[in-house]
Amino acid sequence: MTALRHLLPCLAATALAMCVGSPVFAHGQQPASAASSAEPTPAAQPWGSLSAEQRELLAPLHSGWDQLSARRQAHMLRRAQRWATLPVERREAIARRIAHWQQMTPEERAQARGNMRKFHAMSPAQREQLHATFDRFQHLPPAQREKLMQQWHALTPEQRLRWSEHPQTKPTDNDPAG
Repeated sequence: MTALRHLLPCLAATALAMCVGSPVFAHGQQPASAASSAEPTPAAQPWGSLSAEQRELLAPLHSGWDQLSARRQAHMLRRAQRWATLPVERREAIARRIAHWQQMTPEERAQARGNMRKFHAMSPAQREQLHATFDRFQHLPPAQREKLMQQWHALTPEQRLRWSEHPQTKPTDNDPAG
């Protein structure tokens, strides 16, 4: 269950960090699809030209703001505007996830990105099954969750793979010896 336990929070943290303009993703590069859009290229905005509210919301980007492309600046301004409309509780939850992401090691981030790529490669039915499995896991009593996690950690990678393909069975049911 470790994969399930870490997959969705990591996916959420990654996506949310991207959405709110975390410094982790605040580089000046654009995806090919965004660069080729028919929208006119916005003009660059120096940091000093931003409103006080914009500067406060975008403070983590201050040191690199003037090096961002005009298109990336416009994207970050749109994200800041959306952020300002979120309820306080939602903003606090997102901020906690971003802080968690920033505390992750490069290896953990790489694993989270790999898990996200795997998630996006799944069919809609597989994604729904993963969400349902994760939801069921989250609603188990803590002792039962812990027991399942211990069983998961005791499995070999091959057993984990077989179990992940048939999660309705117990992890130990896939044991070739038993």
